[in-house]
Formats: sequence, C-alpha cells, structure tokens
Amino acid sequence: MTIVERTQVFLLPDLGEGLSEAEIVEWRVAVGDVVTVDQSVVEVETAKAVVDVPCPYAGRVVTLHGAAGEVRPVGQPLITIAPLDGGDEPAGHATYREEERAGSGNVLIGYGTGHGSTTRRRRRPRLAVAPEPADAGPTGAAAASGEPAPPTAALVISPIVRRLAREHGVDLDTVRGTGPGGVIRRADVQAALTAPAARLAAVPDPQVGSAPAGDGDVIVPLTGVRKVIADKLSRSRREIPEVTIWVDVDATGLLETRAAINAAMPDAPVSILALLARICLSGLRRFPQLNARVDTEAQRIVQSAGVHLGIAAQTDRGLLVPVLRDAQRLTTAELAAELAATTAAARAGSLPPARLTGGTFTLNNYGVFGVDGSTPIINHPEAALLGVGRIVDKPWVVDGQLAVRKVTQLSLTFDHRVCDGGVAGGFLRHVADCVERPALLIAAV
Repeated sequence: MTIVERTQVFLLPDLGEGLSEAEIVEWRVAVGDVVTVDQSVVEVETAKAVVDVPCPYAGRVVTLHGAAGEVRPVGQPLITIAPLDGGDEPAGHATYREEERAGSGNVLIGYGTGHGSTTRRRRRPRLAVAPEPADAGPTGAAAASGEPAPPTAALVISPIVRRLAREHGVDLDTVRGTGPGGVIRRADVQAALTAPAARLAAVPDPQVGSAPAGDGDVIVPLTGVRKVIADKLSRSRREIPEVTIWVDVDATGLLETRAAINAAMPDAPVSILALLARICLSGLRRFPQLNARVDTEAQRIVQSAGVHLGIAAQTDRGLLVPVLRDAQRLTTAELAAELAATTAAARAGSLPPARLTGGTFTLNNYGVFGVDGSTPIINHPEAALLGVGRIVDKPWVVDGQLAVRKVTQLSLTFDHRVCDGGVAGGFLRHVADCVERPALLIAAV
C-alpha cells in the first residue's frame, strides 16, 4: 500500500447549527508540515464566529484544499494528511481518534478529547503584501528621499477585511492601517466608512438582484452573517404565529435597587440588564410555558428543564444572540459577570458557534439605541422574547400625585401555539411588577 493510498482526508465539519459553509481566513500549516492529533490547522470564519479548526489526524500535510479567502462547503475536503515516512506516527498518538471513526470530525479548539500533553505548533502569521485588483490606484506614498515611490498594494492579511472593503467600495490604498506593520484591520475599514470623504458607491455586480443598479446605488450582497440573520428571521415570521403585548412601567425602584447593590458590592457591579435577566428567570419559573419550543415534526411542545438565556447583542458582524446556558443556576452577581464577559466576547468575535445556538428565551435591550418600543421577531425556534426600551423621565402618578419617574416600556413577543394570552400577560405583568417593586423579586426567589 502506497502512502498516497493511506492518506487521510479531513472534511470541513459542521461548525454550528444551520451553517453550511465557512471561509478560510488563514492556514496555520503548510504542505510538508508535520501535524499532531487535535492540532489547529486552519482559521475559518463562519456566519457566526471565527473558529480554529483542529485536525483529527496525525502525519504530514500533503494537500491544503482551498486558499485564504475561499469559501468551502461543509463536508468537502479541507486538508489531506499522510503518515510519516515509514508509516510511523508521532509517539503517543493514534492516526485518528475513536470518535472520528464514527464520523464525528466536529471537535473544535477548546472541545478536544484530552490530549493535554500534545504540543501544538502554531505558525506565526506571515505579514504579506496582498495584491490589489488591476484597477486599484497608487497609494501616493513618498519615499524618504522625497521622490515618488512606485505604487504599492495595501497591507491586508485578512480576506474578511478585503471583502468588507470591496462590498462597500472602499479603496484600501486610501486606508491607513493601525495593525502591526501597518496592516489594515476591519476597524480601519469601518472607520473609513464613517469618514466624511468615504466613497460608499460599490462596484455594481450584475449577478446581484434582478434589476440593474442605478447610479450611486450601494450593493450589499446578502451573504455571511446577514444571510443567516435574514434566513432565520424569515423562517420565524413564516412559521411562528407571534403576538406582541406591551406595558409601560416605572423603573425608578429598579434603578434605586441597582444603586444600593453596587454601593454594597463595588467590586462586583450589577447592570440593569443583569437585574432584568434575574426578573425574567423568576417569571419563567412561574410561567414555564414560555421557556419552550414547538417541534412541528413530532407535533409537540417541548418545555425546557433549564433556561438557556439568549442576549441580543449588536456587533460589527451583525446582530448575534449569545446564550448563557442554565442561567437559572447563576446568582445575580454571576449573571452580571457572565453577561459582561459574553457580550464582550460576542463583539470581539471570539465566541465559538456552540455559544450562539440552543437558546430557550431571549432578552433584548433595544433601549440602548434610544428607542421606546418594538415588536421584536422571535429568535427561532424559541417561543418568546422580552424587549426593553430606553429608560427616560416621564410624568407618572404616584399615590394620587403627579411625579417625574424613570419609565420604560416592556414588550413581550410570544408564540401563540405554546400558550394563550393569560399566560403571556401573567408573565409580562410579573416582570413589570418586579421592575416597579423589586422587593417582589426577593419574595419570589
């Protein structure tokens, strides 16, 4: 049997619920390199996160299937590995894990199988000058001698950055890179988009849409995270008979409670979002019908034993909903810390895909955008979502007297298949009462 016959081909695994492809960001290895089991071989970007993909095989790299910037479908070849010369493998490693024999191939960095002694060699990213399209203009940079320098291409490592610039019509030669060695990062392109002189007219794509683009039209391909969001929201509206109810509440007591907690525990500050999460958890304990999903194939409603709380977070990559699993087990201080860490990781793009799926109820604080109310779309396949508007000073009647209070609007969107209005109204009223009188929350937990 030749080495070619004994090669192992690692297929791109399913990196998360509903994902069918991933874009290669950077190869961590090159042809001829020796790799060990579970060594990270490539960084890819899905519509949900940037992920390091470990290889389940040990040996020498024969083929890299795909170049940086190329989109690979799930289930297609990613890397081919051959045994080392003589068929020997690195000491202490099998050619592949037992679960790979069963066709898994889905274990990501941080979810390995205990090869703690394995030394993983990560190649240092090469700072390469990436070629610009033929019609790109000169940079206009001058040499130290004062003579005009020959045109040079922008320093771009990430194909994601190049694609972002291409989609928004930004000339990378006009962007100043703030990364190491002048590398242009995503933040640099986004800064260019908000600059007064930013050129927002993208190159027309005859394949986008059925009608030709007019002069000055901006063409934004519906790909990546935008496509996932569009598909999921469309499915939610198509499948779920949703209803939205709302109520204005006096949040003055909630703000005072937060201030008292933070004064007592200055080293572990609690956010308003954490208190609202705690109130929602209390409500779901009383009304578990909303912590559910509808299994249409089996014609049944599944009420979840634990509350996997989704938190809507606006990021540079779009709206993401990271999930706090079994949130009901956390104290309020733990909720606050976990919320802060999770939303920060979501905005940094460092959450694994597993943290972005599996929610059972979502909390959406759209008040941070300065709006009062909304009719939010349910995060399929969940059954309910609570939205919170901005907290503003408004006239409010207190004990028969008009006063200025801190008022917000709460909106509950629910799947009418899992419950009727009595349950949904009872949950929203419980949340509203706890916001207005936080002492009720203490009595309910």
